[in-house]
Amino acid sequence: MLVIRRIHVRLRLKAEELHWETAKRVHAFFADKCPVFRSLKAAIAMTTELILEPLPALSPPEPSPIR
Repeated sequence: MLVIRRIHVRLRLKAEELHWETAKRVHAFFADKCPVFRSLKAAIAMTTELILEPLPALSPPEPSPIR
């Protein structure tokens, strides 16, 4: 029989660095608002990890050919 004792959730977010503080604040409380987490936390040890990655730099659009 399989018995799950712990779950580790790794959240990877690609965002502009100016939004990282907001993401960290939300990560600090989101689990308490998540119905799945709230249902399981009494029976299973659950942890979360937030991995922030910068968005890749956007290339400027190619100029249209002039006719």
